[in-house]
Formats: sequence, structure tokens, C-alpha cells
Amino acid sequence: MPFEGVDFYETDLLLSEEERAVRDTVRRFVDDEVMPIINECYIEGRFPKKLVPVMGELGLYGANLPEEYGCAGLNNVAYGLIMQELERGDSGIRSFASVQGALVMYPIYTFGSEEQRKHWLPKLATGELIGCFGLTEPDFGSDPGGLITTARETDDGWLLNGAKMWITSGSMADVAIVWAKTGRLDDQGSIRGFIVPTDTDGFSAKDQKGKLSLRASDTSELVLEDVRVPKDALLPNTSGLKSPLMCLNQARYGIAWGAVGAATACYDEALSYARNRIQFGRPIGGFQLQQARLAEMLTEITKAQLLNIQLGRLKDQGKVTPQQVSLAKRNNVNMATECARETRRLLGANGILVEYQAMRHMVNLESVYTYEGTHDVHTLILGQWATGLNAFGE
Repeated sequence: MPFEGVDFYETDLLLSEEERAVRDTVRRFVDDEVMPIINECYIEGRFPKKLVPVMGELGLYGANLPEEYGCAGLNNVAYGLIMQELERGDSGIRSFASVQGALVMYPIYTFGSEEQRKHWLPKLATGELIGCFGLTEPDFGSDPGGLITTARETDDGWLLNGAKMWITSGSMADVAIVWAKTGRLDDQGSIRGFIVPTDTDGFSAKDQKGKLSLRASDTSELVLEDVRVPKDALLPNTSGLKSPLMCLNQARYGIAWGAVGAATACYDEALSYARNRIQFGRPIGGFQLQQARLAEMLTEITKAQLLNIQLGRLKDQGKVTPQQVSLAKRNNVNMATECARETRRLLGANGILVEYQAMRHMVNLESVYTYEGTHDVHTLILGQWATGLNAFGE
């Protein structure tokens, strides 16, 4: 049965006709193309690569970037709705599109030269090329400014050395956005971004084994050993830690929407199950404990929907702040994690089976809770905004 959505406060009335059309198109794609295969992909631990060109044809990569570079040129609310529907299918599907658009195409568009934009963006927009984003390192996650990957300038270009960890799409990427220090390791201001084709000598990627979360997603470690790139591999307008953090802020915005998609998938499953599962002679939805679960889910999803739409409108007006994005990422992912957990519990023993969505979303969201700034890091970002005091240390 096609997914109809959760809209208790009639948030559809806050959307334009184009925004609704975009959402409905991606919703059909998820119902028709993602849902029939995602359980098998999750069990087998593989990303469904056959969806890459289909998502490109739909214009889902970098959808809020200009049409002149082959992108859809949508506003940020429509972009958010795309992320919402993709994560309703699976966090790994949304992660792929999010990395392609917010972490690969966005930095090329924002920090690259016009020549770089014209060369890379159209091919990334169609999915002809796949990209990845190399910031996190084995010893530096929540403290990205501590990265130790280096880029040394040579007579004819740059020499890169280092390692990156937890890289979405790393093993199948054609190009990587790599962040490295061009000066002293204690100088965050020397962090610059580089466009590195993955077939360059000295570049290698290795699958991350043993994942219990995001199993339908490609996650890798990147190693750069004397990787030589030309001078024009540098993203010329990158300058210090602020540049990769701006990229992460774009991704966090999409995550805030995506989490609502995962939550609505769980709520829809919980509601259907509660209406149809008979125990003690009647549907379990007639018992107060299960109604309390459903009421809490519906309340929190509705609040998150309203939050997202206002966040998107602020972003389209150029008024959004990183702290506002942090609040949405923090709130919505935590909310979705709780919805998934409560749905799993409502389903009883059946909740651990792959034919139901809740446990897959539950374990996926544990990763989403951690990446692009952990829940606790976003707590400190908001605490610093409220108090004016930095709790991150020196």
C-alpha cells in the first residue's frame, strides 16, 4: 500500500505546489524502487548502486544548486523534502545523496573556480561520477581541526599524505574532496580542500567491515600515500576549518529533514501493526500503553515537521544560523531514534525481523545520531550560543 504520509497539522498547506510535487515524486521513487530491495541490501551489507543513475535522472543530487551546472535549482524546503523521503526508505540512501550534494557538489560550487564547477558539477549531478568527502580521521572525529593529513606544495602541484575514516561512498567514489593542512599541524587556519580523483597513484580505499548500522551504505577508510595532484586540484576559496564546517552545516540541514522521514516510516508501521495485531481478543492499538506510544510519536513528528519548514524558509531567506541547524539536527535525530525504538517495542518479537522497518531504522539512526556532529557536540554548540561561554576547551 503506498505511503500516504503523516500530516497531523496539515503542513501541506505551508508548502508550494512545486514543493509538494517534488516530495510526491521522490515518495513514489522510494515506494517503487527502494522499498522492494532495501531489506535484501541491508542483510547483505551492500549499497544498491543501480539506484545511482535513477536518482540522477530525478535530479536528487545537489538539487538546491543552480541549473546552469546541471542541477535542479530547487529551494531549500524542496531539497529538505527530498532528504525526508529518501531517509524514509533508508538512512543509507539519504546519506549517499546527502554526501553527493552537500559534501561534494556544495564545496566545489562554493569554494571552487568556475572551471572546476563546469567540469565536475554536471557529471556529479547525473551520478555519472560519484564523490566522497574526506574530513574525519581515525583519531579526529568530533575535533576535525586536529586533522593530521598534510598537503605540501611542490613545483608542479601538491603532495598529499594521510588517512580518512568513516567515509560514505569512499570505495565506489570517482573523486574525493580531501581536507588537509598546508602548514603546521597546530594551525587550523592552514586547512584547505582538494579535489582528488580516486584513481590517482597512492590513493586507496578500504571497506569498513563489521558494521551493525548503515549496512546498506558504502563506508570506507581512505589512505593517501604521496598522492600527487596538480595545482588546480586546490579549491581556491577554502580557508581554514570554517570551510569544511560550512559543508557539514549543509549536510546537517538535510539530516534534520531525513530524520523526520525515518520517524514517519516507523510511526506508519507502528500504527498499522497496532490496528491489525490481535491480542487478548482485540487489536493492541486499543490498549492504553500502545496508544501512549503512538500519541508521543505523532506529537514529536509534528513538532519536527513544523521546525523543518521554518528552518527551510529561513535558509531560503539567507537568515539561517549554524546554531539553528544544530538544534534541528539534534532534536530531530533524537526524536526519530526514540520513534524507531518505541516502534520496535510495540511490534514485540516481530520487531526484530527484517521484514519490518523499525529495527533497521533504529540501528541506522544510531549512526546518524553520531555523525555530522554528535548529539552531545550539538548540545555544546547550543549551550555556547545561550551562555556565550565555550565548553569545547582552548
